[in-house]
Amino acid sequence: MSVKKDSKWKRIVFHIILLISVVIAVYPALRVFGTSLRPGDSLHSTSLAIIPDDATFDAYKTLIFDKGFLIWLRNSLLVTFFTVVIGVSLASTAGYVFSRKRFPGRKSGLTFFLLTQMFPATMLLLPMYILLAQFGLTDQTVVVPFLGMAKAHIGLIIMYSSTALPLCVWQMKGYYDTIPESLEEAALVDGLNQFQAFYKIILPLAKPALVITALFSFMTAWNEYMVARVVMTDNSLYTLPVGLTNLAGQFNTAWAEFAAASVLIMLPVMAVFLLLSRFLVGGLTLGGVKG
Repeated sequence: MSVKKDSKWKRIVFHIILLISVVIAVYPALRVFGTSLRPGDSLHSTSLAIIPDDATFDAYKTLIFDKGFLIWLRNSLLVTFFTVVIGVSLASTAGYVFSRKRFPGRKSGLTFFLLTQMFPATMLLLPMYILLAQFGLTDQTVVVPFLGMAKAHIGLIIMYSSTALPLCVWQMKGYYDTIPESLEEAALVDGLNQFQAFYKIILPLAKPALVITALFSFMTAWNEYMVARVVMTDNSLYTLPVGLTNLAGQFNTAWAEFAAASVLIMLPVMAVFLLLSRFLVGGLTLGGVKG
């Protein structure tokens, strides 16, 4: 009987701790949402209410219709989309080669990938910018008019992809190691070639790792500010993190619009996490296990 009581109290304590953790995590986001609903003259109210009595969506209207938010959103979506596509494509194939093939320089290559993660992004900023400038990829000239994509956007995509790639390759390599090679051998016996065995057999089994790779590439491109701030000089080509700095004036800051932008920026991230959540646990755990 005492064992059951102890177990019951443990569950109660666990749920209390869990509830407190949820409140700590969610409350700041709710406060930001509440701030976005405040009119300018009540922004510094001492009220603890999440939704103010004089709530208004004026900040959202101003942000969407009077500012360049939709243009910045389009630019961020374009850069993020191509970063994810390139990151997943290169990491999935390179990780497979490092997992299945034995060739000179294999271990050195994997070690080099790890070493690149030891350097802070700020240290790589100047040499990468110089490299892009030499290839004309810091130019603000629009080269894909119907997408509004400029050469500088291509430069950002290259920088983001190369930054995320080393860790993604290690993630994919670790996951491929958990997949038995006998599956490929059976596919080859059945008449498939090496690429078909990879594409039809191995790649579907590695879906959790592909999701983690896509998510990491997505977050790398979606949230990045410093590189985009240096590369982008045209307001119409800004990505969201850079564009939002325009909301801060020399003498005052549109905090309600800042809060509204924060809420809108969170929505795609939340949507991606919700859509991919069922793959996250498997991708994070199995990718770190050596078969």
